[in-house]
Parts: sequence; structure tokens; C-alpha cells
Amino acid sequence: MVVKIVVLFLVFMGVMAMFGKLRFPGQKKLSSAKCPKCGRYRIGKGPCSCTKGKRK
Repeated sequence: MVVKIVVLFLVFMGVMAMFGKLRFPGQKKLSSAKCPKCGRYRIGKGPCSCTKGKRK
């Protein structure tokens, strides 16, 4: 019984991994949300903190 549960869990994880490799809608939007200079994700519509200058 325990072996059956483990096998089903591993099959389920394999199926989830296959779906995770697919490109879902919104990938282009996520890649455009990165700062072109530093590569960090920008939150909101304002400029990235790397272009604002150094923080105190």
C-alpha cells in the first residue's frame, strides 16, 4: 500500500514537471518586467532603484 502511494506521488510529480516546462501565457510580460540594466524584477510602473541613484 505504501509503495503504491509513493509510486503515484512520483508519477504525479513527473506530470507536474512536464506541465511546468510548457510556456504559459504571461511569460512575455514577466520577462519585460525585468530591469534592462541590472536584471532585477521591477515592482510597479516606476523606475528601477538602480537608476534612481544610491540609497543612503
